Amino acid sequence: MTVVDAALAVVVHRDHVLLVRRRNPPDAGLWGYPGGRVEPGEAPAEAAIRELREETGVEARPSRALTLIEVRQEGFAFDLHAHLCSYVTGTPAPADDVSAAEWVPAHEVLARSRPMSRDVDGVLRLALG
Repeated sequence: MTVVDAALAVVVHRDHVLLVRRRNPPDAGLWGYPGGRVEPGEAPAEAAIRELREETGVEARPSRALTLIEVRQEGFAFDLHAHLCSYVTGTPAPADDVSAAEWVPAHEVLARSRPMSRDVDGVLRLALG
């Protein structure tokens, strides 16, 4: 199976984290970071910012790479490059392949108080660390 490079935008602003609820597998119905495939010739940080804009309408600047998450499930193989991004402007509105986009209090994410994709809380710990 071919491994697909993807990028995640981790945006923390005023003790809140921007999360989206996915519409499509493999994480349909789960909350996670905005993100998606890295296009040919695109750096993961650029992909994170582009996907953030496409999925939520929020603008941000890349800050630093946080971690690489390997996702291997039946029918899916992704290397997710998580990037901390600095909020610039915009009010989250769901678009593209997400059904909701919200600023979630960081303490709720750390407590996994809603159904979330794997490692969302751990990535936030790295971002806050």
